[in-house]
Amino acid sequence: MGTNDPISTKMYKSVLSLGLIASTALAQSVSIGLPAAGAQLSTGTPTTFQIQRPDTLTGSQEIAVVIGISKCNSGGRCASPDESMGTVLYNGPFNPQFHETALPPYQNFTLEIPESAATDNGLVTVAHFSLVGASAWPMVEYLNQSITVA
Repeated sequence: MGTNDPISTKMYKSVLSLGLIASTALAQSVSIGLPAAGAQLSTGTPTTFQIQRPDTLTGSQEIAVVIGISKCNSGGRCASPDESMGTVLYNGPFNPQFHETALPPYQNFTLEIPESAATDNGLVTVAHFSLVGASAWPMVEYLNQSITVA
């Protein structure tokens, strides 16, 4: 098989396309800026949750985020956010903006954690929904971060 072989050309284009899709998806990914991993949160007190989305040249349309608190069982097993969001604290629009030059665009959500979400071993859970690129490819991602809630 030479370099002009149609099968080699198709494979090359497929690998290149997969790489482009993967890099586009990674560029659109969000992260949990606050609370920090391992933070101890309090019930009944307003808490800032910061969801960051790095700036990118790839066009995207933000749709929504869901923020929750999930309890882990006594054996330490925590449900993944794609299995359960736990107690949902926020479900709505997501519109990250630049605020400081040292941080990527983000949106803060000040939310109160109910007493029913108290746990020694829990997770902040996030689901992020957006449309990516000119073809409006739907992207859903799930994140979590360990916390305790007193």
